[in-house]
Amino acid sequence: MVAPVLERLATRYAGRLKVVKVNVDDNQATARAYDASSIPTLVLIRDGKPVGRVVGAQPEPALVAQVEPHLPAVRV
Repeated sequence: MVAPVLERLATRYAGRLKVVKVNVDDNQATARAYDASSIPTLVLIRDGKPVGRVVGAQPEPALVAQVEPHLPAVRV
């Protein structure tokens, strides 16, 4: 299941990462706009532009490796 992993990542990176779930059946135009033809598809967006994509269920370490390079720096 991807949802629990995404919830953990949203908590872990709170303030740096926003996780948004889209029901592709109810939002077909959005699915087309981001070429989400397979479920799950995760689109990493930074500054309004797609910067990465993960298709298919991935273990948490693999998602972390995909997400971390795109996160803003931690402010101290």
